Amino acid sequence: MENILFDAYKSKNLDLKNRIVMAPMTRSRSDNPENKATELTAKYYQQRATAGLIITEGTFISSEAVGVINVPAIYNATQIEGWKLTTKAVHNEGGKIFAQLWHTGAYSHPDLHNGDKPLAPSNVNPEQQIFTAKGFQPSQEPQPMTTEDIKRTVNDFKRATLNAFEAGFDGVELHGANGYLLQQFFSKNSNLRTDEYGGSVENRARILFEILDAIKEVADLQKVAVRLNPSLNGIMGILVDDETIALYNYIVTRLNDYDLAYLHLIEPFTDVSGNSFAIQEVAKHFRKIYNGTIIINRGFNKETATKVLQDGDADLVSFGTPFIANPDLVERFKSDAPLNQPDQATFYTPGEKGYTDYPTLNN
Repeated sequence: MENILFDAYKSKNLDLKNRIVMAPMTRSRSDNPENKATELTAKYYQQRATAGLIITEGTFISSEAVGVINVPAIYNATQIEGWKLTTKAVHNEGGKIFAQLWHTGAYSHPDLHNGDKPLAPSNVNPEQQIFTAKGFQPSQEPQPMTTEDIKRTVNDFKRATLNAFEAGFDGVELHGANGYLLQQFFSKNSNLRTDEYGGSVENRARILFEILDAIKEVADLQKVAVRLNPSLNGIMGILVDDETIALYNYIVTRLNDYDLAYLHLIEPFTDVSGNSFAIQEVAKHFRKIYNGTIIINRGFNKETATKVLQDGDADLVSFGTPFIANPDLVERFKSDAPLNQPDQATFYTPGEKGYTDYPTLNN
């Protein structure tokens, strides 16, 4: 019997050739003044187009969203043209590709904003090392966003969505995970606001639904997705708390009303066993709540991915690091071929080395 991983997946909003998804991963190859995706970017994604779906690395929705150097963006015409190279290359191979829309919030540095403090929900320093032109520098206390800043950011997500469709993407994924801007709003320890964007679960989740409602005015939400990391704890400046489970239950329940392409969930990054504030099994928990397509991520291999699909806890599985070193990951899984090991020293370095030069089974 053929493995379920290789089965086509069809839903009302998705039509994929298999259930293997390439997860979004920052690769820092846009080392150009325009912060645009290049022909090298296009080659990298084209090599991996046998995935049922590719989700790009986070791409910045505005200059205010920037939190690391050498990352592509999608807020001006030059950047849109740059991404057209990638979408055309992937589509030429029969692949599907979504753009991940990214705002890093407090995870940034004044050097990336002409000396200004990065914008975030509150003045909480995430205590992270930020990759700048001068190397890694410690994050600083950010500037709390005004209501006007928030409205502008909502509009930036809306504009970036339109730009993504102009660039030829099949859809967009809103990055609501891993300690960046949206999760900073969601989390009590990083959101100290007392206005309509702080305090209650509903208020802390408000920005996400304002973004979706704004996008709905100009685009089909069936081509829009959301990524969440509900059990992130003790890293990226985020802690679980006594309302974390209630907050994510609220968000995911409300997402049922939006008819999205999919919900992309991440199993715990760290050991949260024994932590009553954390969801232990993310896919299993939200499968009972969410009515649409679920992609699950976090350290899966062929066997564990097969099991989560067979158990019915997710519909698709996204793979990160294995796709870095194995452009033909789908074929290697199919034939049980050994996997290339990734070179961590080249994860974030410019150029082809460790990016587009990993061998396939055929060469």
